[in-house]
Amino acid sequence: MRKPLVAALIALAIAGAGAAPAVAAPVSEAPAAVSRTSAQPVADTKAAASPTLQAVTLAGTVALSNCSGSLVRFPNSLDTDPALVLTNGHCLETGFPAPGQVIVNRASSRTFGLLNSAGTRVATLRASKIAYSTMTDTDATVYQLTSTYATIRSSYGISALTVQDTHPTAGTAITVASGYWKRLYSCNIDAFVYRIKEGGWTWKDSVRYTSACQTIGGTSGSPVVDQATGKVVAVNNTGNEDGQSCTVNNPCEVDASGNVTVRQGINYAQQTYQFPACFTTRNQLSLSAAGCTLPKP
Repeated sequence: MRKPLVAALIALAIAGAGAAPAVAAPVSEAPAAVSRTSAQPVADTKAAASPTLQAVTLAGTVALSNCSGSLVRFPNSLDTDPALVLTNGHCLETGFPAPGQVIVNRASSRTFGLLNSAGTRVATLRASKIAYSTMTDTDATVYQLTSTYATIRSSYGISALTVQDTHPTAGTAITVASGYWKRLYSCNIDAFVYRIKEGGWTWKDSVRYTSACQTIGGTSGSPVVDQATGKVVAVNNTGNEDGQSCTVNNPCEVDASGNVTVRQGINYAQQTYQFPACFTTRNQLSLSAAGCTLPKP
């Protein structure tokens, strides 16, 4: 789980791209502490040159107090709908949801720093509620905001990222866009993992990155953007830091036969194509909607 802490700052100061444990950071640790990268987005690796690929920026990403996130919409969302922010379940302000726990429609007044393409904070957005949060099968939180998409776009010139409603494919060129660090990581989807286990949590059909995406503490909740479409296909959430097996900060892969594989230094995300079917009229959560497969309370 990729929340920041002091080790993340040390890793950045020494190497600029090292792995960091996925544990909570004190709120006083601001990303501005790493100033040598400036406010401009820094790409760790360049996407392969191709006329079909887009330049992914930080526009529409958000910075939380301890994580990254993004302003998102679904294919059927309307401009007049209340806007949504996507991040990880383990970034929830009240702490990690327990295995098997699903939180829905809980009041929240959490704030988010909205970034433009250069990584400059242009607005503070506020939640009205936690629409959905869990660390079971996936690792995601969706906040509903007090503002509509239309209001945000007209006031700040920022449009929401669209969440893709179909399963991505292996080999896809992706960018992990961290609003917390104002940093971009580009690589490819290496494969899909049957199960990821980390501590007491289990996640299904997870995205495994190729080794170029060396995400660090603070990148938790970053949108994983398909470079060909500009759509969100996953939410960044974890990586194996020091080679331990199935422990917190050291997730392991488990195949359908129960075989366990540890890949030190490799990082993962959770797919998001399941979410559009579960949000209906006015972006309201409906876990009973046709095609909704998200875990229920």
